Amino acid sequence: MKLSLGNIAPNFTAETTSGTLNFYDWLGDSWGLLLSHPEDYTPVCTTELGVVANLKEEFAKRNVKAIAVSVDDIDTHLEWIKDIEDIIQGKVDFPIIADDKREIVELYGMIHRDSDENFTIRAVFIIGPDKKIRLTLTYPIAVGRNFDEILRVIDALQLNEKYQVLTPANWKQNDKVIIDPKLAADILNEKYPDGYDEIKPYLKYVKKPGK
Repeated sequence: MKLSLGNIAPNFTAETTSGTLNFYDWLGDSWGLLLSHPEDYTPVCTTELGVVANLKEEFAKRNVKAIAVSVDDIDTHLEWIKDIEDIIQGKVDFPIIADDKREIVELYGMIHRDSDENFTIRAVFIIGPDKKIRLTLTYPIAVGRNFDEILRVIDALQLNEKYQVLTPANWKQNDKVIIDPKLAADILNEKYPDGYDEIKPYLKYVKKPGK
């Protein structure tokens, strides 16, 4: 199944390290971060899930729930978590899905036949409260994900959701943002009473809203 931006993220019910859950019910009105990892007890995956665990407060600030998936079984997940917690000296308290029948990874297109049919790729899905897919990323097995970038994208998506502004290349949290060029010219001064910087008629910068 090929999933694209704007598609509704498929629902599922799964066995996880936090018990059986229905994906939509578990998400509620939160944003979702769904991550696949190739295999338990592998070095890169261990570092990645450790970072996700350590970012618990950052995700909570953004109303984001993280969940991981691989084709390993529940017992393997539970034993592997002990290693991750030992390394990070903290808790892994987000769910890891046991998809040993490959139902969910097939549903989300997380198996790459040209790579290895036994392993999921490093896929990232950011899902909005409306259950629509807002971002997809795919990393090769040999490269760990950049979670600073994932947080940055979540911040940018949420700014756009709330204020209808765009973020420029290499945007960071306190940088200026771009006024949506679709915004009618006659309401610019009303919407931005403190002014804005017009570089071109289609490129106008403004201070980040909500500061």
